[in-house]
Amino acid sequence: MKPAAESALHLLLARGDDHGPVLEEGLAASSTREVPKPEKFPDRVEVLIRKDSSAAPNDLPAQRWGVVAPQGPVGDALLKAIAPLLAYREQEQRAPVKQYRVPPDQDAAAAVKWMDQEHRARSVPEEEQPKYLLLLGDLHHVSLELQQVMAHSAYVGRVHVGLPDGQPDLAGYRAYAEKVLAYEQRTERDAAPEVLLYTARDGTSATEQGHTLLMKPSAEAIRTQWKQKHAGLEVTEVPYEAASPAGLLGRVGAARSGLLLSVAHGLGRPASGWASQEEQWALQGALSLGPGCSLTGQSLRNTPFLPGGLWFSVACFGAATPAKSAFHSWLSLLARAGVYGQRPDVVLENLPKPGERPFLSALPQALLANPRGPLAVIGHCDLAWTLGFADAEDVGQSRAERILSALRVLVKGSRVGVALDALMQFYRDVNFALMDEQQLREDARLDGTPDPFDPKRHGMRWMLRNDLRGYLLLGDPAARLSLRHAGS
Repeated sequence: MKPAAESALHLLLARGDDHGPVLEEGLAASSTREVPKPEKFPDRVEVLIRKDSSAAPNDLPAQRWGVVAPQGPVGDALLKAIAPLLAYREQEQRAPVKQYRVPPDQDAAAAVKWMDQEHRARSVPEEEQPKYLLLLGDLHHVSLELQQVMAHSAYVGRVHVGLPDGQPDLAGYRAYAEKVLAYEQRTERDAAPEVLLYTARDGTSATEQGHTLLMKPSAEAIRTQWKQKHAGLEVTEVPYEAASPAGLLGRVGAARSGLLLSVAHGLGRPASGWASQEEQWALQGALSLGPGCSLTGQSLRNTPFLPGGLWFSVACFGAATPAKSAFHSWLSLLARAGVYGQRPDVVLENLPKPGERPFLSALPQALLANPRGPLAVIGHCDLAWTLGFADAEDVGQSRAERILSALRVLVKGSRVGVALDALMQFYRDVNFALMDEQQLREDARLDGTPDPFDPKRHGMRWMLRNDLRGYLLLGDPAARLSLRHAGS
């Protein structure tokens, strides 16, 4: 059964061997009618808590900056590796950097408890509780759940650089810290950034939908609206070359104060499976640019790629692979229903098996450690669907403004943590709508009135909520483009 192109939900995930899309036909919008009940973090943690509404978001002395490291010798080593960055942030905010130590593998409930007892400890004055938090380590050092919980009350980023065997690469940590300092201490700054737009137009429905619903509206908005407000702003649509990434690398390697938005398939499991965990760590989430052509962490560790810039990557597992997908129950339900010729749950085979750990993608790790790489990457930590930039009522209509909200903040010179928060506001809005729908349905049941539930609308909102929640910031949340008039 092949859903109509205009009503299909497409997944940006390709097989690791032939680079073919894992779900070639996409899934019909009607497939969301039976989504499971939305899961929420404990204690209504998704309600955004502003530290000081009177303070400008980019004002570090007012908002403060802190660091979260794993307990034990590994955390000690990571803190030592980025010591120059800690000293610089302390000088910048004119106050000591708050250092937190956390146990591994915190689930959402443990993360909420830690946030209440440690980050918001009543013994610490509110003005000394850091709004910017840099997490150190892979997902088994500091959990993904903690990052997602804290993202509702803080600007949160994460830095990790690993060796092929999964151990921390301390030299990579030091290289990242030195890169941030080098760009923040530059005396020559650019008047405006260069925005680069790139779609891996490999002929698949997912990337074509990405080009139509995200890239074309983005290019139009930047040219007709943004350029009027930002003198010197440049926008470039990087041409797609099927045979080689040379054109893309040449363009982004030469960008000044570059801001890259890309849409591509993330690499996933080959049809025959990964040869080892180390191979999966190295390749899952790398960008597929077409058959036999990809961007991997190994290939970009020393190659110029958006030096001192910021990258927003739309691709499955572009930032990380979680222990469990937010879409697990729904895809399993579709598979049991058997209404599709393909197996929708085959994508779940990309997740860690029992006994294996979640992990950050090697590509952004390599770029953060690359002295000629970006200062930060926003990418996805789960299955990335095209619904993230499509209308939940009509998936053929663009809602590019969700992604553009983050880019607009960066163009103004804001810190990258503030940019991710702009995107997360859309997540919070749809999350509240979902919870309200559940409450209205429960109220109708208790009152004996007709059920107001619209399963299609509810299902699409559920998909959108989980898609938006999957975006993570890798890099220092206080990093920003080196511009002359950085916004405050």
